[in-house]
Amino acid sequence: MGVPPLTDEQLAKVLYTLKESDGNMTAAAKVMGIPRATFQNRVQIAERRGILAREPFEAEPIPSELQDIDQIIERRKKQFEIKDRAKIARRLIQVKVRIDGPIGITHLGDPHVDDDGTDIHAIEKHIRIINDTKGFFGGNVGDQQNNWIGRLAALYGQQATSQQEAWALTEWMVTSVQWLYILGGNHDVWSGAGDPLKWMLKNQQGVFENWGARLNLLFPTGKQVRINARHDFPGHSQWNAVHGVSKAAQMGWRDHILTAGHKHTSGYQVLKCPATGLISHALRVAGFKKWDRYAEQLNLPDQNISPSFSTIIDPQYADDDPRLITTIFDVEEAADFLTWKRSKK
Repeated sequence: MGVPPLTDEQLAKVLYTLKESDGNMTAAAKVMGIPRATFQNRVQIAERRGILAREPFEAEPIPSELQDIDQIIERRKKQFEIKDRAKIARRLIQVKVRIDGPIGITHLGDPHVDDDGTDIHAIEKHIRIINDTKGFFGGNVGDQQNNWIGRLAALYGQQATSQQEAWALTEWMVTSVQWLYILGGNHDVWSGAGDPLKWMLKNQQGVFENWGARLNLLFPTGKQVRINARHDFPGHSQWNAVHGVSKAAQMGWRDHILTAGHKHTSGYQVLKCPATGLISHALRVAGFKKWDRYAEQLNLPDQNISPSFSTIIDPQYADDDPRLITTIFDVEEAADFLTWKRSKK
């Protein structure tokens, strides 16, 4: 009984093995476990039959989940254009002031509205005075509530206010005032991308940004006043509570008002740019958390002068005139001063 002739599939496998062996017939023969002469003979038979090297199997093509590269590039261009426009617009946000005469802004320090050590009476007082005084607006440097997350969530067991109550208090506070600006601080951004604050503030006319916002107030007279508000500015000094804020003014931020919170301390410094004459007011507002377990644990000194600072802006004056901006530590005094200034108009 003779040896059956080689099939086309067997011969195709010979050619495929030769191809995978980079044309090395000795190596290919070794892979198939046959003598080189036998392997060479089978290659010759395959060539005479006109058989091509074929894969041992062929799967049906499966569509890719990815877009083709041209589509990916076009999408990336559009995504960058959207982000680029948004970031450039936030470098200096234009805010039209639609009332004549002087205005006031009360810059509230960290509220932590749900903390047992927070003076809720003082928050109520600020809300009432701002709302009852014509031309008075609110500014908020962030950390609306404790918003404990992760391992810190255990701290809810050490405060009387529950997490649900904390959100109710936060909504009450952030919707009770006409905010010129309101910031998300480190405690606020712990909420992640689905931040409830954004939803709560959807009907507010003011600016809401995480970490910081820089505003250019455009008064009807044509006067422009810039406010650079951040939850914090980099820089710390044991000798100067407002060091990081004043450093920003001296290192290039030529703004009329720079304000921050975060550290639960108060500080105020007035600086003049020798090149332009611009007078900058650098503020650090302490906030409403009067009694702080963490500060007691570290024996931190009490540097809380006031939970807020108020700035009264009189747009009739120039950048180098000290009457353009008046800073007052007490919100009630600030309201009285603003009312008097507006009555002079």
